[in-house]
Amino acid sequence: MRPGWDEYFMDIAKLVKLRSTCLRRKVGAVIVKDKRILSTGYNGAPSGLKHCEETGCLRDDQNIPSGERHELCRGLHAEQNAIIQAAMFGVGIQGSTIYTTLSPCILCTKMIINAGIVRIVLSEPYNDGLALDILKESDIELYRIR
Repeated sequence: MRPGWDEYFMDIAKLVKLRSTCLRRKVGAVIVKDKRILSTGYNGAPSGLKHCEETGCLRDDQNIPSGERHELCRGLHAEQNAIIQAAMFGVGIQGSTIYTTLSPCILCTKMIINAGIVRIVLSEPYNDGLALDILKESDIELYRIR
């Protein structure tokens, strides 16, 4: 892609994150291939369920630090929602790039690898050493826009 496309799609991911209903951190993701947006996602509760804006934050209530015990949360991550949305509508994402406003956690990293995504462009780092180790072991290109 020509210079500027990464910034363009990251701006869209930043716009998508405005839909997030997470009380702790808002994250957006956009999956792109051949300069076409295939899917978007933001972090929030599963479809049809109450969001943390209504119920409060389970993680805050239990004093769970960021980066730990991901299973103790009502929400899905932006990357997960983008991958799930593509699957729901039969959109192939193999060979694509995911733009995410926060580097993926270990759970999202494993999903990204198995989904066949070949490149991750991120805006902000997330402190997950195992995710970074696994990404280094994979063939996925990791690029940060500052």
